[in-house]
Amino acid sequence: MITLRDKGVYLLDGKTFSDTADLSPDKARENTVTYGILRSHEVKHETDDGLMHIRFDAMVSHDITYVGIIQTARASGLKKFPLPYAMTNCHNSLCAVGGTINEDDHVFGLSAAKKYGGIYVPANQAVIHQYAREALTACGNMILGSDSHTRYGSLGNMGVGEGGGELVKQLLENTWDIKAPEVVLVWLEGKPRRGIGPHDVAISLVKAVFESGFVKNKVLEFAGPGVEALSIDFRNGIDVMTTETTCLSSIWVTDGKVQEYFQMHGRPEAYRKLEPGEVAWYDSVITVDLSSQESMIALPYHPSNAVTIHELQANPEAVLKAVEEDTIRRFGDKVHPDLLSKIRDGKVYADQGIIAGCSGGTYDNLSEAASILRGKSIGNDYFTMSAYPQSTPVYLATTRNHIAEELLEAGVVIKPAFCGPCFGAGDVPSNNGLSIRHTTRNFPNREGSKPGQGQISMVALMDARSIAATAANGGVITAATDVEYEDTHKPYSFDGRIYEKRVFNGFGKANADEPLRYGPNIKDWPVMPAMQENMLLELAAVIQDPVTTTDELIPSGETSSYRSNPLKLSEFALSRREPEYVGRSKRIQQDDKDRRAGVVGEELRKALAVAGTSAESTSFGSCVFARKPGDGSAREQAASCQKVLGGDANICYEYATKRYRSNCINWGIVPFTIGKDVPFDYAPGDYVAIPGIRKAILGGAEQIDARVITRDGRCVPIVLHFEGLGPVERQILADGCLMNYYKNRK
Repeated sequence: MITLRDKGVYLLDGKTFSDTADLSPDKARENTVTYGILRSHEVKHETDDGLMHIRFDAMVSHDITYVGIIQTARASGLKKFPLPYAMTNCHNSLCAVGGTINEDDHVFGLSAAKKYGGIYVPANQAVIHQYAREALTACGNMILGSDSHTRYGSLGNMGVGEGGGELVKQLLENTWDIKAPEVVLVWLEGKPRRGIGPHDVAISLVKAVFESGFVKNKVLEFAGPGVEALSIDFRNGIDVMTTETTCLSSIWVTDGKVQEYFQMHGRPEAYRKLEPGEVAWYDSVITVDLSSQESMIALPYHPSNAVTIHELQANPEAVLKAVEEDTIRRFGDKVHPDLLSKIRDGKVYADQGIIAGCSGGTYDNLSEAASILRGKSIGNDYFTMSAYPQSTPVYLATTRNHIAEELLEAGVVIKPAFCGPCFGAGDVPSNNGLSIRHTTRNFPNREGSKPGQGQISMVALMDARSIAATAANGGVITAATDVEYEDTHKPYSFDGRIYEKRVFNGFGKANADEPLRYGPNIKDWPVMPAMQENMLLELAAVIQDPVTTTDELIPSGETSSYRSNPLKLSEFALSRREPEYVGRSKRIQQDDKDRRAGVVGEELRKALAVAGTSAESTSFGSCVFARKPGDGSAREQAASCQKVLGGDANICYEYATKRYRSNCINWGIVPFTIGKDVPFDYAPGDYVAIPGIRKAILGGAEQIDARVITRDGRCVPIVLHFEGLGPVERQILADGCLMNYYKNRK
């Protein structure tokens, strides 16, 4: 059971709640673990802008993101990596997709590690977050990653997932700038029953807080007597899923189990005890009773769309019918969902089970799954099952301790460390297939189907234990709490010798003479013009969905192979949500190129006349309206593709995550918002005129008067907001993008 307290509380001596104390809330907030870490990473800034300016201890990226980051940093003056920067190869590991281009990226990554002094983790050695846990974390430290699930709080290390632009700033020895965040206490009590795993707790947590935005852009601080009842793998499994709550970061108190973890990994110096001070203030509280936790299933298309497995079993028709109706709302008559066919004799059957990635492929998860499947079979019918240990050391331990043996004997296919099932590049189900997965997300298309081509398959998130129980029950969705089993496998023991043999660790050993190795798909960023005095936008997409995910802004899956080719990748922008967007944006971009060459088309001339600005002084670009864009991945390409296609701004009611808004800013896309009560009933082809935008941005304004100029002749005033921009962010927008900002300051 999870309860929310939406008001502040003092925690005294790490044990007792109180509404009063001798310290003010502002002073007592400094005694949280969160603020102890943030303050220790602050650096002095040239202006008193009221923001925290943070430098990180280490960084991580994977092979969908590191090429673009290095290309951006190189164009901005990069000489060497000033902090440990690990580049893992766990996303584009299926090198059969796209010919040589994925392996070309890997070769580029190794050459960059040699040239700039980085850490290179070859394909299938580890998923990004497990390598960071094993090799980079330390209590009291901070790690920045170009992946949204950068979360290591359970090891006493704050992790933050951001777009590539924020990593570029760190590589150039600049800072991550944020407003001082609120801190939410996650108070754990009790002990989980047998069969309950970390995904059950995590799904319940996301369900409790996501829709209301209860923890959005705040830090979750885990404490309470229930912490000691959880293994490190259990804590890691909850922690990595905090991303789905839309929180900023997470941190946990540390104890002897964390100390043992670092000792086992040969880094005892990385441990120190972290706990709140005698009087600590938290802005709100989430209480989790672990002893009452049920086995959960998160239905398509979000981890928060959750019920208990027992609730699904009790009323399968109503639950699955609601998913079918949601699918039709999202995709219309392009697809024909048939989840109700999964119900046979009152039971719900799955077609596939997957245990994988940073959340699923832990030693403990695989150990308990093997225990449930010991001596049983997943069957020789339609149901299939795969397991992906999250690193080679974990894989090695599962072979030594008979876990892999028991899974294989039951019919489970074991595959190397790979993130593909988390984003649609591996184990794609059949059309109308229902896959149950211990992975991080179940957004549309994250399983690899293509609704625009009439394909639809669906993912439900479940804990590894219940996936194994389902497999042992012939594919009938089953709660692990309903089966008898005992895990008698040996505890995990880390053996890092394979890393010593395969990982290139070049931090502090930069070789400027090492050439970067380019494949034909690796392209430089195109030139991006600076903002002019005025701005005219043409709407290229208007999306009225409640939330627009980054997977819709730039799809995952096979498009990942083109992440090193900005022009090629941009062809996929909004392709599964607004197929006309790319064509419209290209036409708008060409009109702007003609304008810069002195040739102004008739439609643009009319719009400029209504706007009252000249063609010479007015930026002209495309714009996307979405009610709440940016939920999901940290991938900067969700913004950079808009920019490559000539995007100058986005308009919305609110941004789903800080990281997507930051990506927009770093790519020179003005992140406008409008009032929540302001209707936006306009259409692609309508214009938004914003006179004086450059002066307003650089002058510190936080809103500006604009006009919507419709194709049918209306001219409607509208107020656009751009609150909370720091001085550097304002200059980046004026310069046109982060690269231009650095070029202008060389």
